Amino acid sequence: MSHESSLIATLALSLMAALIGALAAARLRCPSLVGYLLGGVLIGPFTSRLVADPHLAQEIAEVGVIQLMFGVGLHFSIRDLLMVRTLAVPGAVLQMAVATCLGAALAFWWGWSLGGGLVFGLALSVASTVVLLRALQTHGTLSSEAGRIAVGWLIVEDLITVLILVLLPAFAGVLGGRAPGHSLAPSSAHMGIVLVTVGMTLAKVAAFAIVMLLAVKPILRWVLKRVQQVGSDELLVAALGAIALGVAYCAVKLFGVSFALGAFAAGLVLNESDLGKAATKHLHTLQSALVVLFFTAVGMLFDPRILVQEPIRLLAVVAVIVIGKSIVAFVLVLVFRRPVRIALTIAASLAQIGEFSFILAGLGISLRLLPAEGLNLIVAGALISIAINPLIFGLVRTLERRTRAPVAEGYAA
Repeated sequence: MSHESSLIATLALSLMAALIGALAAARLRCPSLVGYLLGGVLIGPFTSRLVADPHLAQEIAEVGVIQLMFGVGLHFSIRDLLMVRTLAVPGAVLQMAVATCLGAALAFWWGWSLGGGLVFGLALSVASTVVLLRALQTHGTLSSEAGRIAVGWLIVEDLITVLILVLLPAFAGVLGGRAPGHSLAPSSAHMGIVLVTVGMTLAKVAAFAIVMLLAVKPILRWVLKRVQQVGSDELLVAALGAIALGVAYCAVKLFGVSFALGAFAAGLVLNESDLGKAATKHLHTLQSALVVLFFTAVGMLFDPRILVQEPIRLLAVVAVIVIGKSIVAFVLVLVFRRPVRIALTIAASLAQIGEFSFILAGLGISLRLLPAEGLNLIVAGALISIAINPLIFGLVRTLERRTRAPVAEGYAA
């Protein structure tokens, strides 16, 4: 099969599988993300092997990651984060730390390496912004105090995860994996070399940030302004795609940072402006299609045999995601003296994992830190947690009504 026909076949099969999965998920009243993942499982190499080119599918998924990160940068609001910083910042940091320890403890119990446990725990600690926003919109609580805190909480998680994606390759050798371009065994990795590598990485990130703010930002805004003057929505969508992919590619080639950081920075420099708002509006069409392909490609990586081979481990993973993270978040919100209703909403918001978990897992595998079993457990945990998240929000609404009922009765008396 030629490369061109392989690309067409991969795109066609991926989109058809995503459509079938999404329709099935809608009938079961599950989020569409579950349908996309299941569609990928359906055509993946571990199930039917219908996919024409799994490697090509992963490259398509990488484009989806770039658009996801570009969208995160566009939606990032410093103003909203500052409004809820007293709870969202310390809460997110502490919750991620505890959840990472829980996941790493499971991995240590299973005999995994330090690096594998760290990546696994981090993947379980970060929730999906996509799932959260859709859940809050469905229940009409996106603009409420609890909704703003939940969104700010996940923004902090996203920022921490972006930093981890940048620094993790520098620590790969000492954590038991292999850093890009290095063949050192874990035992021969010297802390001095690691510190030098981290310093160089941070210097590259700093240089990239300076260039983005001083040179690239005015250029991108000038380009978008000229495109808007043409008055073509198609041209604006094309320009957004070119900016996201172009900046991400240049970030890798010129500064040695990741595609994800480059795309996030491109979105960030367009944020907080009228051009950024227009970009966000028109990006939705392009981003939606690529996000579908991203989740479908992740589903292709999932080996469903793990459901039968490792049911106890899977239950432990789901318990960390749904129960462990929720309890930690609930307690933290109460410690910061916020009402129970806000604590319940935050707990429900974090009882799932999604896109950043897959990105972390993919990086962990590429650095030879995370075993293939870890990715399967993460994808399975995401499928289950996303599927039951609407039920958790429904339970939260019921508990909120019950907690308000005694107060109302007291006022009536």
